[in-house]
Amino acid sequence: MCGIVGAVAERNVTPILLEGLRRLEYRGYDSAGIAVLNQNNCIDRIRRVGKVQILADALEKNPLHGVVGLAHTRWATHGVPSEKNAHPHVCNDSVVIVHNGIIENHGILRKQQKAAGFTFTSDTDTEVAVHQVEYYLKQDNDLLSAVIKAVADFEGAYALGVIATSEPGRLIATRSGSPLVIGMGLGEHFIASDASALLPVTRRFIYLHEGDIADICADSMVIYDKNGQRVERDIHESDLSADSTGKNGYRHYMLKEIHEQPTCLLDVLEGRVLNGKLSDAAFGFGALEVFDKIKSIQIIACGTSYHAGLVAKYWLEDLVGIPCRVEVASEFRYRNPVLLSDSLIVTVSQSGETADTLAALRSVKDKVSATLAICNVPESSLVRESELSLMTRAGPEIGVASTKAFTSQLLALLMLVVALGKKRGMKEQQAIALMHEALSLPTIIEKILSNKAAIEKWADAFTELNNTIFLGRGVLFPIALEGALKLKEISYIHADAYPAGELKHGPIALIEPGKPVVAVVCKDGFEDKIKSNLQEVLTRGGEIYVFVDERLDMSDLGEHCHIMALPPVSSILAPLLYAIPLQLLSYFVAVLKGTDVDQPRNLAKSVTVE
Repeated sequence: MCGIVGAVAERNVTPILLEGLRRLEYRGYDSAGIAVLNQNNCIDRIRRVGKVQILADALEKNPLHGVVGLAHTRWATHGVPSEKNAHPHVCNDSVVIVHNGIIENHGILRKQQKAAGFTFTSDTDTEVAVHQVEYYLKQDNDLLSAVIKAVADFEGAYALGVIATSEPGRLIATRSGSPLVIGMGLGEHFIASDASALLPVTRRFIYLHEGDIADICADSMVIYDKNGQRVERDIHESDLSADSTGKNGYRHYMLKEIHEQPTCLLDVLEGRVLNGKLSDAAFGFGALEVFDKIKSIQIIACGTSYHAGLVAKYWLEDLVGIPCRVEVASEFRYRNPVLLSDSLIVTVSQSGETADTLAALRSVKDKVSATLAICNVPESSLVRESELSLMTRAGPEIGVASTKAFTSQLLALLMLVVALGKKRGMKEQQAIALMHEALSLPTIIEKILSNKAAIEKWADAFTELNNTIFLGRGVLFPIALEGALKLKEISYIHADAYPAGELKHGPIALIEPGKPVVAVVCKDGFEDKIKSNLQEVLTRGGEIYVFVDERLDMSDLGEHCHIMALPPVSSILAPLLYAIPLQLLSYFVAVLKGTDVDQPRNLAKSVTVE
């Protein structure tokens, strides 16, 4: 969670830090702050509760000027959102720190530091970090040495940026369990939680490895690994531009990202599908040999990515005949799973830095045949620590509620299904047909997007709700789960999703006159089953809002069944299509309710802490 920005340069870094915070606000927006070393080598700091714009307004009235500085936008873990808990934190007017992660042993350190005479001004776990650095700095008179000793005392996850008045022009950065990137400029260097924060000033980045610590000045930089050895890390040239993270005329990032999905799906397939055939090189060197040995699949993910994994389970067992289990990473990592040695571990994550997914991977990677990451960030920890990877190529996703990342993950998982299927007897004709239909999806999705006004009209029925139900069956059940999650995330309406056949086993007790129920129905040969379930809702006075394949006739369900016909696709590809109208419905409900669509309360984009 949280967002870090830091800079050391030969110019005023405050505007750079503030713009970086704006671009990282999707990571946390409970409070924000900036601290710089001024021309007198003293610390100037401004912190404010709320969004970055409130901090920007304060800076208008009280400008800060310095060539070295740190900034932070916070998603609260320890300590309520307040100015005293906002970062950066300062110790004895000499050391400044910003932190992403959780210092799990902060309670023990706090007691030790109080006994040593340190005064605490916040409720955060981070304050023990700045005190610990200051403690060692007094002993060593060297900031790098002080940070190295301090982090050795920490248990948990952290990404840190540290500056001190005793060594102006020097910035120390380190990470363990939380991401941190270094931006390379001309006579200046930057740090950030995400490269997108630094796109206005550089497109050249170094991604710190686990345990790395960087000693950074304006004109030099040295990186040490977790063993204290000096190392060289690759410099990556980003193909993103500063404009790629803008709204491009859309009212919200979420709406922009919904509309980007046709292009994103084509990007997933580009260079990987040739003449309708999935390339043998799609999953990288050696992947086909690995797939030869695989006899079961274990998918591990969180949130929306977990729903993508549930869809893949249907595909893998139906089309490939290979057993597949899907589990939420935060549960998987804390039990003792029984895994076959010939299993393929598939982790799915938009950021590649999801704490629970990473921990789950690390706990089992030595017990199975191979690991595969499906991810949107090539330089992420998840990709680096997996043997195989497939990039979803969705580009930056700023809206907290995932949209294009989800459908890109689905398509990447379908490619995995085809690759494994070819190894287990899937006919080439079927594989080619699947890829051809996938190539046609962007055009079909464009038709749905052009008809979004019809979905917007439905939103009125949901704005006064306290709760609702989503129904799906088969491969569309996970899409119902995803639709319910989207509505919860951005409109704050409680929503549950059920397999339609489970309606009689409890949820039907919630149906009452006028209660809206959302359903998704494709042509899969079992549509009469779900139609009967919808009739049960109508019989009890419910209102049905159903997205249905245009080849199916639902008109006999009566006036309380509101129907939106979708273009025909196979039941296999239906999840990719039916996700779109559910995203739009949630979006329009949130807009009507006046909630913060892109930055819903209590949520942040990247869950990099437990």
